[in-house]
Amino acid sequence: MDSLNFKRLHELFDYDSTTGLFTRKISRGGQMPGTIAGKQRIDGYIDINISPKRYLAHRLAWFYVYGEWPKQMLDHKNGIRHDNRIQNLRQVTNSENQQNKKKVRSNSKSGLPCVYFSATHKKWASYITLNGKQKHLGYFETASEASLEYMKQKAIIHPSAIV
Repeated sequence: MDSLNFKRLHELFDYDSTTGLFTRKISRGGQMPGTIAGKQRIDGYIDINISPKRYLAHRLAWFYVYGEWPKQMLDHKNGIRHDNRIQNLRQVTNSENQQNKKKVRSNSKSGLPCVYFSATHKKWASYITLNGKQKHLGYFETASEASLEYMKQKAIIHPSAIV
């Protein structure tokens, strides 16, 4: 459990659930009351320093609104890591959260997630991961067709994922 309690968080900050922003109630380090708290990290998340610890703003938002720390991972529904509006946050398992990754492998020839060119079949192929195992989805004439099949299967197999 965390040492920051609900009462202390509310003493230090206001949280606007419609914008996802925290503002200071107390001046700290030259920052006056009413100033926006936190900094955007290189990975896109916002963190807020509450001495002596740094907290991710989306976790603080959950705690601020619901009065308890999230029991699972928090996912930004729209995939935007600095959008900490409470309606954009949901608790998910690690497996569900992994389905929202949008980065394509650096060595990808297709530029599309889970789509590759099969030199053996001289066609594009796609796959999806289910319970930690890759499931082959078929061979296709174009990378776009392979990607379309992947997206269709993802919507069925991983309904909580952002497609």
